[in-house]
Amino acid sequence: MKKEVKGIIALGGVLAVLGGGLAVMKLTDKSGSESSDSTDTPTVETTTAPSGSGIVIVGDGEENHEGLVKKLHVKNSEDEFDIIMIEPPTEQIAAKYSIEGCEDLDIETGIVSTLVNNVNGLQSVALIAENCEDLSKYGLDAPEITAEMTYDSGKTVKYYVGIKNPANTSTSYFRIDGSNDVYLIENSRVANYYKTVGDFISRSMLESPADEDMPIVESLVIEREDIDYRIVLAPSETSMDSNAGGTSATHEMIEPISSYLNVEQSSKITHGMFGLTASDVYAYRCTAADLKNTGLDKPFCRTEMKCGDGNDYVLLLSNMQSDEEKGQYCYAMFEDGSVIYTLSADKAPWVTVTPVDITSRIMVGNTVWNITDLSVSLSTGESGVFELAPIDPAKETNNTAEDFTAKLNGKEIEYERFRRFYKYLVSANAEDLVIEKVTPTGKPLAVLEYTDGYVNKDYKFEFYEYSPMTVLVAVNGECRFFGSRAYVDNLIENVRRLETGEEFLTTWK
Repeated sequence: MKKEVKGIIALGGVLAVLGGGLAVMKLTDKSGSESSDSTDTPTVETTTAPSGSGIVIVGDGEENHEGLVKKLHVKNSEDEFDIIMIEPPTEQIAAKYSIEGCEDLDIETGIVSTLVNNVNGLQSVALIAENCEDLSKYGLDAPEITAEMTYDSGKTVKYYVGIKNPANTSTSYFRIDGSNDVYLIENSRVANYYKTVGDFISRSMLESPADEDMPIVESLVIEREDIDYRIVLAPSETSMDSNAGGTSATHEMIEPISSYLNVEQSSKITHGMFGLTASDVYAYRCTAADLKNTGLDKPFCRTEMKCGDGNDYVLLLSNMQSDEEKGQYCYAMFEDGSVIYTLSADKAPWVTVTPVDITSRIMVGNTVWNITDLSVSLSTGESGVFELAPIDPAKETNNTAEDFTAKLNGKEIEYERFRRFYKYLVSANAEDLVIEKVTPTGKPLAVLEYTDGYVNKDYKFEFYEYSPMTVLVAVNGECRFFGSRAYVDNLIENVRRLETGEEFLTTWK
């Protein structure tokens, strides 16, 4: 192939990449005479600076070209809306913009403002065609975006965005109303012009306060269609006091049964609304049809959070949906709200949580140093009664066995003997929770009663035979747990060993 032809093909490639840039090539031999048959390597001179680059194509005509924009009208293939200035600029910050008619919605004003700020004073990447006669090849005969910017001075500028430049998809074709000159502009300048109003609504459903401003969650109540009870969580009286026993969870379950909570699993239930962020907005200013389509006309789940700062929040949630792209998700909105959001499954634990998921299953959780008296009685008649007292009542921390006195059935014993027995009592977790109503039968195999002097509360545990492997455990008259029969069998044997001095059984199968 002749060198001149090769050069022309290469030049065509340069022009395609530039999308309207200027390229100049000179083919010469060493003597400067042109020869198509010359075997000498031609000299290629190219200029890649696009023609018409840096022209300010949107402005109010002032010296700096960037006047104060009062209003911006945007129309795309899916929506049409007006952007208005809600805060004028100062010496420190630029003007702030929002969407007209959406003053009651939580709008991402920072993103909305980019529609004005990114185009006011817009400069061209290149001038593609002057006084173009065929706008269709640039998508400007039926533009994807039509917008009109109104300045504080009263001047208006209407402009259109066409298709993306096929040779360089980071740019798009652009035209000002009243002129058929076609420019290239950077796509990033108009990226948000393709959005709908719903895209500008904040996905943050409820902001998370700073740690020092976090309110106390006074109650968290979950009601769902798939369960015939409520899950109710309330602040634990002992959660902030390491000497009081229990768990470090801030809350405890009070319905459907009373139980300690697992701190890691329960926190997303008690405090999960704070900082809750949706993956999408399904509808704003939702209609009755929107509620019906999402199932929120009859919510599957209702979660109410009452806070100590006086604010109450009621979150309505649909049943879980499944989608190949979205995965597991549900619809959500706040009661009396107007925006329906889409929540991923991991952000909506209230829809599926069960009491077993968030409880610690600790049965006896009181600290040994707080016990003032304790008794265990068996169905066979044997029993043991402990009386316990601190030597120095003013000492509340760093206690050891030497700081207490102990009596068993009226006789003084070493406190360490009691501590070892109590260690066995607290060593077992429940096998399961009693959610459905269960009525015990017969006499209890064993009854444990004690007083926690630190919280000034009495406890009574009754262990009933339920099956060959399981016992039913009632706490203060309420059936709460299913436990291991082997644990109770060892408890019975340990009661028999109280006064013999034998080592207590500490394990079971």
